Amino acid sequence: MMAAGQAATAGVRTFLLEKMPRLGRKLAITGKGRCNLTNVASAAEFISHFGDTGPFLRQAFHRFSNDDLVAFFEELGVPTVVERGGRIFPTSGRARDVVDALTGWIRRQGVTVYSGASIQDLIVEGKRVGGVRDSAGRNYHADAVIVSTGGVSYPATGSTGDGYRLAASAGHTVVPIRPALVPLETRGDTAVRLQGLSLRNVKVLIFVGGNRSAEAFGEMLFTHFGISGPVILTLSRKVVDALRHGKKVGLSIDLKPALDERVLDERLLRDFDHHGKRKFETLLKGLLPAKMIPLCVEQVGIPPERRGHQITAREREHLRGWLKDFRMEVTGVRPVDEAIVTAGGVDTQEIDPRTMASRLLEGLYFAGEVMDVDADTGGYNLQAAFSTGWLAGRSAAAGDRQRVE
Repeated sequence: MMAAGQAATAGVRTFLLEKMPRLGRKLAITGKGRCNLTNVASAAEFISHFGDTGPFLRQAFHRFSNDDLVAFFEELGVPTVVERGGRIFPTSGRARDVVDALTGWIRRQGVTVYSGASIQDLIVEGKRVGGVRDSAGRNYHADAVIVSTGGVSYPATGSTGDGYRLAASAGHTVVPIRPALVPLETRGDTAVRLQGLSLRNVKVLIFVGGNRSAEAFGEMLFTHFGISGPVILTLSRKVVDALRHGKKVGLSIDLKPALDERVLDERLLRDFDHHGKRKFETLLKGLLPAKMIPLCVEQVGIPPERRGHQITAREREHLRGWLKDFRMEVTGVRPVDEAIVTAGGVDTQEIDPRTMASRLLEGLYFAGEVMDVDADTGGYNLQAAFSTGWLAGRSAAAGDRQRVE
């Protein structure tokens, strides 16, 4: 919608071919239905959240920044609010307001929308694109085509990987598709026993092949299959790639990141001394959520009825180590259709970052998740979609006008 609207605003005749019956189905469910539009982060920080392909987006973020996006939606009657972590949401808290604003805007700009149009092929004329063909055999002739079909996550919204097939047919390299921002599966029954428990302000470390690979701070959730939540989704990219290469992945949770080993030991010693007559399992109520206490008692090996003044220095050391290094083994990731975004896609080396134009086929452009760009949670992925859509739309329109002239 951003790409089509910008192209139409620039003065060229624009068609938007939508596979689903209505526009914006995936956008309507983002951010748990609240739509985390973008983030207040600086351009440099934005780029850092995209890993190795981040620099490719520098031009797009420069041309259409997070400030530009906020102003854009303000003009459309969608005011925004900044929340924890710099995340920006519509003030209403309704993703549907974003979808409705965009839909109304593109129609006012003169975009013609064809819904239920499932595109099968690019029409290629020599070394340039000449339009597309849908599954019913209808041809849509055009001087420029923008592929903005998304990835393969949430396929019920229409994201089924069509763009990868179209790009490959034009000779583009498609970096292997894999889930990103995806929950993790763990070994044993630990997660099942803790199912539904949410931990806040914890530090999670990922170990690949026994070596520390990445860490993040924030909130996580135990599920029937393993673990999820913002901090886990952020770390999942490293896990996915490690498991793909057959490496063993371990996870360590620091349940008391605000306390170093010495300070935590002093607290434990003080608690056990001041409440020496209380049972160990009762003392744990001041340290852990109730759901974790049976697991802690079992794994630390201190009898639950042991009194505080009876706990030895060695036992206290063992407890301290468990609190700072609660271990789980990661065995897999959830399917790609459960991922928030898709990693992989059209190789950015084959796309001009100044215009989002294909370097292989004249008149072909790309925008959004169909390209090999993906980031952490926090509004970064949607900003990339809007920025690359803005740039692709403007660039395609400029190229079209030049050809007409």
